[in-house]
This record gives sequence, structure tokens and C-alpha cells, in this order.
Amino acid sequence: MASHDRLTTNTLTRAELVAPVPLRPIPLLRVNGLSVSYGPNEVVTNAEFELGRGESLALIGESGSGKSTIARAVLRLLPSSGHATGRVAFDGQEVLGISERGFRPLRGRAIGFVPQDPAHALNPVRTIGAQAHEAAALLDEPDRAVRKRLILETFAEVGLDNARRVYDSYPHQLSGGMLQRVLIGLAILPRPTLLVADEPTSALDVTIQKRILDLLTRLQHDLKISLLLITHDLAIAAERANALVVLKDGIIQEAGRTASVFAAPASAYARKLRADVPALNPDRYAALRDTGIRALKTGAGATPKIKVSAVTKTFTVDGKTLTAVDDLSFTVPAGTTHALVGESGSGKTTAVRLLLGLEQPDTGTISVADEQITGRSPDELRSVWRHLQLVYQNPFTSLDPTWTVEHLVREPLDRFGIGTRKERDERVREALADVGLGEHLLSRKPQALSGGQRQRVAIARSLVLKPDVIVLDEPTSALDVSVQADIVEVLLSLQVNLGLTYVFVSHDLALVRQLAHTVSVIQRGRIVEHGAVTEIFDNPRQPYTRSLLASIPSGVAGAAHLPHPRLRQLATAD
Repeated sequence: MASHDRLTTNTLTRAELVAPVPLRPIPLLRVNGLSVSYGPNEVVTNAEFELGRGESLALIGESGSGKSTIARAVLRLLPSSGHATGRVAFDGQEVLGISERGFRPLRGRAIGFVPQDPAHALNPVRTIGAQAHEAAALLDEPDRAVRKRLILETFAEVGLDNARRVYDSYPHQLSGGMLQRVLIGLAILPRPTLLVADEPTSALDVTIQKRILDLLTRLQHDLKISLLLITHDLAIAAERANALVVLKDGIIQEAGRTASVFAAPASAYARKLRADVPALNPDRYAALRDTGIRALKTGAGATPKIKVSAVTKTFTVDGKTLTAVDDLSFTVPAGTTHALVGESGSGKTTAVRLLLGLEQPDTGTISVADEQITGRSPDELRSVWRHLQLVYQNPFTSLDPTWTVEHLVREPLDRFGIGTRKERDERVREALADVGLGEHLLSRKPQALSGGQRQRVAIARSLVLKPDVIVLDEPTSALDVSVQADIVEVLLSLQVNLGLTYVFVSHDLALVRQLAHTVSVIQRGRIVEHGAVTEIFDNPRQPYTRSLLASIPSGVAGAAHLPHPRLRQLATAD
């Protein structure tokens, strides 16, 4: 009987024998065994992944991991020194081996591309409309008036309110967020089936970043576009993609559905990326920040290191008076970090220039270590600048590319005539050691350094004079999250060891939560909210502050991963 039962169980009916087996749908993009070399150096090794129709996949990893190289290989945009092997199939057609002439009808029409930096992607001396007609040429529409109508409709579709003004504008007349929307509009104009977006939000404010990502998500669903998203931020990738591919040094470390990779990363590298995302680890540097918190408590009532009182600054542009900073007031106790946060155009940069004495306010006063900044000439401020230093946003543009690291770090000592040559050499090495750089880098030039190393050199340059106050102007916005985490740890360690006072300018509230002790939220030149970071983050009172907090990427689990109960409540309410 038992034998009969087994026979009955394992025997298929005639209908079952002839029933067709469901076919697995062919993915829109399939990459098999893709390797890419530049000369003798292999930068991508045996990459494999698939992207389904209407789905999204994120390639994530640090700079140099091979993300953009894979995208360029898919788009057939590798430089002449690049050589790709393996298979790349788009919509069932092998495209890696076909001629450039054979691939050209796909690029732009079927495969759209959104580059990272609109400032470099758009021609500054041609109007947006003139450049849009180049994309419109892919529509095979001979009537220019019809092409213009389609361009304007697409600009409106991507959220550009005054499409005609944008059409007539030059790139410098539009904001970064508007330029990024222009690039997205040009990419979707021919209605591609695949959109490749290479770090489309890396240079944008956190609120604009959210709007751009929301736009890409909406277009993906409305137009049934597949999205290949390239990013270094695991939180953004987890929030926006159906699947993730984690790359390091050109090798895939991990791949799979987003929920599983994000919730329980199997590789050590993916776990490190997750740990480096500020929004997911707000208290990572709590022990280092405690020194500043104690300084806040013990220094109550003491004279602040920085005092900004009722400062206003206006500019005249095209005959109109614009108020950049309006009645700005804040203080910074010694040994603490005060953050100035807000979107582009909020007045942060003007506040920094006023603090450094590079601009003079119309009204109000500023003092640093009891020395007045306002009303003094550059010669009179020379003694102040020795103790008040600045770290710029982009070290690649702020460091002279023709100078060596040794020259860059030593220059402030030379200008102030400090010490003998031997003493200067010792202080240069000491400053490099403080930021974790070795003497073997002394003879290198900026282009021979990584992004993180360049920023460490910029910090060492500001440290070499042994200042009391350092102004940090978006010092990590151009860096990967992993490099950013290293820089934050360096800054906090230096603050603990040297008693430094920081003014930290940023649009990223997740990073502010990790680094700063107090914060001023600036909107249109005015402070709308001010206080301890924990207080502002846990109980934001102003809608503008809440909008900034709500823009922090939270990952696939949504509000559950937001760093504070109040944020989870706000996200749930939305």
C-alpha cells in the first residue's frame, strides 16, 4: 500500500505532462561576466546582474569601486583606453560586441543617461532650449515647433514650473536642482525604456535631493522606465531600488533584493557602508561628542568663543536690494561645534564670509575670542586669521594643483613667518600626523591623492597654525559616506585633543546630528530655530526644520529607521 501511495504521488497526469512551463521573463538588462580594463589595469572583474522591466537596481560603493565604469560600459561610453569583455544584453540584444554605428540608435532613444554634475554636462554659453533641441533630434520629428512643444511639456513633467523661462535661460541662471531636472527632462524626452542615473543628487541639498529622487521614482512608475541608479549612499539605494549590487575595487561583494541586503548585509563591506550612513547611525560618535557636551555645561555663563549679534547683510543685484542675512545672532562656546544648516540660498555662505571678515555687515557685530571682526581692514584682521581658519567644501578646487602636499601645508607658516625652516618642517609633519596622513605623501600633488586624502590635507593646512576656531564649509559634501565617516572621526578627535571650536556649515541634518552640539536653522537669511542638536532633532517646532528632517534618507524600512521618535511620528503622519 505504501508503495502504491508513493507511485500515485509521483505519477504525473497527461494534462500535467503537456502543460507548458511558465517562461521566466527576459530582463531588460542582463550583464554577464563583464570585465573592464584601462590599459593593463583591470578595474571591473566579472560583474553580473539583471534588471527587470519597470524595476530599479542600484550599483553602490565608494569612489573607485567601478560603479560608473559599469554604467559607461553599458552605455558604450568608455574612453579610448577602456576595454570591456563579457556580455551586456539590452532587451535581448547583445550590445557590447556590436559596432558604434549599430549601438547609436539605442543610446538616448532606448537608453537614457542622467550624468552626475549638470554644471559640466551642460554648455554654459548656450541656452537650455538650444541644448534641449539636440535631445529632441532623437524624436525623428521634423517640425521644430512641435519639438519645442514637446520640450516644454517634458520640462513641465519634471516639475519645472516656468518651462518657457527655463527654455530661454542659460545654465548659470538656474539653481542646481533646476539644472538636474533639466538633465532628467532631456534624458526622458525620447521616452527610453532604461534610464541610467549616475549620482544624480550628490551635489544637491537634502530637500532638493528628495525631490529629485521622488521625481525619478514617479517617472519610473508613470512611464514604466527601468532605472539603473549609481550611488555611494546605501540609505538612498535601499529607499529607491528593488535590488542592490554592492561593489568594492571592481568586484561585486554582494547582490540581491533590497530588503534582504539592507536588513542583513552578508559581506563585511556592505555592513561597513551601512554603518557609515549618518541617518542610520546618529549616535556613532557619541563618546567623542561628549567632550563638547561637557564644555557646554561647564562653560555656561562664560564668554563665548564666537559671538554674532544682530548681523544684517544686503546686496544690490540688477538694481534690486536682496537681504542675504537678516538679524542673525548666535554664540559658540569654546570647545564645541555649532552648525549652520539650510538649503542653498539660505544665507549660510554669507554668514561664513562675514564671520571670516571677508565681507562686512550692514549692521551688527561679530567677535572671535573677544576680538572684533566687524569694522576692521584686512591688515588689522591678519592677527585674527592666524587663529581663525577655514576648510573649504571642495579640496580639489581649493588646493593649488601644482603644489606638493608639503608646500600646501607649510604655506600658512611661511606667510606668517613662524619658526625656523626646521621648526616649520616639524609642524607640517605634526599636522599631517594629526589628520592621519604619513610623511610619504609630502611630495605628492593633489591629483595623486584620493578625495579623502585631499580633504585631510586641507584640514592639516588649517591646523598647522594651531588655530582656536575652524570654519568647516560643507567639508564632506563631495565625499563618499565612508570617507566622510573617516573625516568626521578625525575632526571630533582633533576637537577632543586640541580643544578646537568649530562652525560647521551643512545642508545635511543627519551629519549635523553626528557632529554638532548646537545648531541654527537658517531660512532666507533668518534663523527660524536655534538650540541644542538633540532638542531640535527630537522636537522640531518649525515646518521648515521638519521638512529638512523629513528629507533624510531612511532606507527600505521607511520611518522605522529614522533616528528619533519624533521623526518617525512625522514620517508616519505624512
